[in-house]
Amino acid sequence: MLPGPFQVARALSATRVLEAQDLPEALEILHRDPVANAFVATRVEAVGLDPWRLGGEMWGWTGEDGRLGALCYAGANLVPVNAGPEAVRAFAERARRQGRRCSSIVGPAESTATLWALLERSWGPAREVRGHQPLMAAEAPATEVAPDPLVRRVRKNEIENLMPACVAMFTEEVGISPLAGDGGLLYQARVAELVGAGRSFARFDEDGGVVFKAEIGAVTAGACQIQGVWVAPEHRGRGLSETGMAAVLEIALREVAPTVSLYVNDYNVRARAAYRRVGFREVGAFMSVLF
Repeated sequence: MLPGPFQVARALSATRVLEAQDLPEALEILHRDPVANAFVATRVEAVGLDPWRLGGEMWGWTGEDGRLGALCYAGANLVPVNAGPEAVRAFAERARRQGRRCSSIVGPAESTATLWALLERSWGPAREVRGHQPLMAAEAPATEVAPDPLVRRVRKNEIENLMPACVAMFTEEVGISPLAGDGGLLYQARVAELVGAGRSFARFDEDGGVVFKAEIGAVTAGACQIQGVWVAPEHRGRGLSETGMAAVLEIALREVAPTVSLYVNDYNVRARAAYRRVGFREVGAFMSVLF
């Protein structure tokens, strides 16, 4: 059933674009769940709430008590944060009226599913819906998998060698090439940014080809998130994803954050089992809607 005029008006009045003075309250909400909110928290901690620097607007929802209670990042991704049913309805109405500007909706499974159910009629169809993506976290490495000693930080002069592996990973995972549209300029810049920050890891073969790779994409004081895990097809089935991830996890826990997280597609049973052996456990679930 579509909301009536009164419900629409109330939903819109409960949301607004946050500004600089809202930063302390926004950070308090983000820090309630450092693992689930790592992606958004990383951006806000780095640049604040200015839409130009943030790469999108941060919407806030105010409850009947007059306090900020939920957030929604509206940029290249639409990401609900700490959003209960009423907040999700309000964010959905704002998003519907604005029109789709994002390439995906991603976030905690329950709130994202509700958000998509409210938007599908006007925003659909989606290219793909991944309804259950286990969110996994680790605070200590497992002892049964030895870290691969050949996995190390990628050097700046190795970006050209790394890029084909990054493109292959993205294409396999998302279903489209990151080189489409702008020729991959933004994607290459992001890869270079992670390498420059010391957050890109790989094992190279004797010819400089990538055997295994992974990045730490989001970093806050409380948690970081691993992304882009990939093993070259000719090296798969040899346990390199486990030993490689063990190496990245060990470095991340020692040098980056006290908790390391990632999320994975539920149908990727082998990857989930490998991450558990390395030391990860399931702590929740995400959902992604891809356009």
